[in-house]
Amino acid sequence: MTVASVIEQKLLDAFQPSHLDVINESNNHNVPPGSESHFKVVIVAKAFENERLIKRHRLINSVLSQELAEKIHALALHTYTEKEWQEQYAGNAPSSPNCLGGGK
Repeated sequence: MTVASVIEQKLLDAFQPSHLDVINESNNHNVPPGSESHFKVVIVAKAFENERLIKRHRLINSVLSQELAEKIHALALHTYTEKEWQEQYAGNAPSSPNCLGGGK
């Protein structure tokens, strides 16, 4: 199973999101081809209602604690309630910044 698949399954099981994207952004960084170390997660879930951003991120970090300790170098989180997603982003999450390290 790929790291991206594990992340996706764990987040689906934990949050039952209405929207989930797990994007491997490793190719934007100075890592070997085929790496799975840098990810962006866009997740819309009822569990985030009335929760501050830091709490949302802690919830996800808790679910992915093993992957963060062993396999993931960077994890960009975009966490939304259904209302936030519809009103602010309408399906267009913010882009990740370009890598500034490692000669790229």
